[in-house]
Amino acid sequence: MIIMKSDATQEQIKAVVREIESHGLRADISKGDFRTIIGLIGDERKVSFDHLAMLPGVKEARMIETPYKLISREYARMSGESEHRVIKVGDIEIGGDDIVFIAGPCAIESKQQLFRIAEGVKKAGAHALRGGIFKPRSSVHSFQGLGGAGEEEAVEALQWFREAGDKFEMPLVTEVRGESQVDLIAKYVDIIQIGARNMYDQDLLVKIARTGKPVLYKRHFGAGIEEFLSFAEYMVAEDNKDIILCERGVLPLGKGKSYTRYTLDLAAVPVIQKETYLPVIVDPSHAAGRRDLIYSLSCAGIAAGACGLIIEVHDNPAEALVDGPQQITPDEFSEIVTACQSIYETTGKRRNGG
Repeated sequence: MIIMKSDATQEQIKAVVREIESHGLRADISKGDFRTIIGLIGDERKVSFDHLAMLPGVKEARMIETPYKLISREYARMSGESEHRVIKVGDIEIGGDDIVFIAGPCAIESKQQLFRIAEGVKKAGAHALRGGIFKPRSSVHSFQGLGGAGEEEAVEALQWFREAGDKFEMPLVTEVRGESQVDLIAKYVDIIQIGARNMYDQDLLVKIARTGKPVLYKRHFGAGIEEFLSFAEYMVAEDNKDIILCERGVLPLGKGKSYTRYTLDLAAVPVIQKETYLPVIVDPSHAAGRRDLIYSLSCAGIAAGACGLIIEVHDNPAEALVDGPQQITPDEFSEIVTACQSIYETTGKRRNGG
């Protein structure tokens, strides 16, 4: 990062940016009350930090060691930005003073099903509505979501989704499976989800970031924390810092029978919060893979410091077209909301790396 002097002129700042860009890099400019910080985006080996430090108006040129510089707490502290980013979506604040519950069906199956579940989760305490339209599936023979039937069906499902969100006053969250869907989905939803399987898709990350919409970004089940945060940096480098990080479980270790779909990495929550200013939520549904464990994992996630949960809810899980075993009913979801609110009142001050 380049730390400018408090009396640096706009022309001196522009000169530093031009010097950075002349080497094929980009500049991230953060203006605080007393100073301006310029972050470098790109291959920093192309530029001499000693040379940058000698430019007029520059106080210091400092190397940040972590590969996820723009989302690091160190960068936030130096640039004068808040170390706890709050993402405002409609009337809710993710990363704010209250925990946020995102709930809804794994896949939207019909308009009637969607509205029943939306009404149920809203009454139970949900703040935002999730629902899958384009479903990434392991088998080509499985239900691909209504979006898998064609563009006309996808548009109709998105219209139902928007109508449900407006009626029950909840922001909408849905997953994008590929680049071709980004522009369409961005017209209807409030938060765009990048699923675990697409965590590494750099082109998709960049395209979604450029929509300017908040992004719910899930950790891949085989990714380390450094990888997860480093790939999140691709979106922040596009000047979109409204990134919600989501821990959803990693591959289980050891031999023998696995009793869960994945292993929820609870330690990742406080670790990530100490490394970055972005909010972290937990997805107990995919971590567990079974509904009888979701209550416990939800409580554990909030106790670990998560600022919210995203949970799959269905009014009849036994007949769900996708992931029925890991979906819970609205009544079960209501119990989780009550329990987690109580836990949060006791442990909430430990969030955000505090």
